[in-house]
Amino acid sequence: MKTLHVFLASTLLLTMSCKGNSKADMALLSETEASTIIETKTLPVKPKNTIKVALLLDTSNSMDGLIHQAKAQLWEIINELSYAKCGNEKPNLQIALYEYGNDNLPSEEGYIRQVLGFSNDLDEISEKLFSLTTRGGSEFCGHVIQTSLDQLNWGANPKDLKLLFIAGNEPFTQGNVNYKDAITNAGEKDVVINTIFCGNYQQGISGMWKDGATLGKGDYMTIAHNKNIVYVQTPYDKKIMEYNTQLNNTYIAYGSRGSYKITQQATQDANANSINEEIAVDRAVSKSSGFYTNSSWDLVDGIANDSVKLEELSEKELPTELRGKSKEQILAYVKEQQQKRKKIQKNIRDLNAKRKQFISKKNQEKGKNDLESAMIEAIKKQAARKNYTW
Repeated sequence: MKTLHVFLASTLLLTMSCKGNSKADMALLSETEASTIIETKTLPVKPKNTIKVALLLDTSNSMDGLIHQAKAQLWEIINELSYAKCGNEKPNLQIALYEYGNDNLPSEEGYIRQVLGFSNDLDEISEKLFSLTTRGGSEFCGHVIQTSLDQLNWGANPKDLKLLFIAGNEPFTQGNVNYKDAITNAGEKDVVINTIFCGNYQQGISGMWKDGATLGKGDYMTIAHNKNIVYVQTPYDKKIMEYNTQLNNTYIAYGSRGSYKITQQATQDANANSINEEIAVDRAVSKSSGFYTNSSWDLVDGIANDSVKLEELSEKELPTELRGKSKEQILAYVKEQQQKRKKIQKNIRDLNAKRKQFISKKNQEKGKNDLESAMIEAIKKQAARKNYTW
């Protein structure tokens, strides 16, 4: 995989461009609570910088290979993004997903569907991606770009990295919405437009895909969407997957969605493994990163991020093993699980560093033209404009 080396003029410039105010007032703890409270994350006063990626996929008949690549390479893309920094700060990640060009979609809406609005729930993103199927249809690029601009909350933070990737294989000019108008509107929202043509480079140019990227200040790329992906097994894969099983056991489901989300977590593990064992390893690595947070249903993340209060939970919202326990006992158990999780995640990250070195030595292929390589190269190049580094 290509790496883009970013040289910055000075540390001061980088800090001024990216770093937000990270000071937070700390609450006073009683001696009793201090003995059992789990480690919490200091919350910044200002919103954290965010990488926002909207992925617009053509799901017409000929795009089975594209959808397969998206499913297979989601986790490696997320893993690369997890190394991004803005100053000394790790940005958040949100991904949105649209499909277009499918006869199953309403014609009055341009054969377009928002599969998922901006979300940081990696399990949900995976679930929605695996739900996509293909069927013949009409592909209206300008229409789907404009729809995503209208429907998604792109925000007004100038430090956010806002990227749109549209992939397909029909002329960019089809439909009633002029792609030039849509891309002009994207520029007003500080959204960069990247185009990925599934086919011949010159054919994509004649179909105006390159023109769309140029107008959108993004990259024009072509991929071999039906290409077989080459996977490299490493001596570290088995151990990473063992740690993944241990990692899953540290989650403490609470609330009305807890049971469903635990099941969803296991289902997405299985979905990744159904493609290839190496994809399952990539997902396990993603689960060791800061992007994989589950405050809405996991007590460890919820309490660490101060998004859930034990005193506000009813007895029936707690898992069976914690019912009837005192607040101190529950906090002690949550802290124990948090410590286990942090250790397991570090072990996965350490093994993955060795795994990446092994793959780099084994993989001699140059100039890869798959979805992952195209997206990562473009993201790194465009991130450098706002002084994000890897």
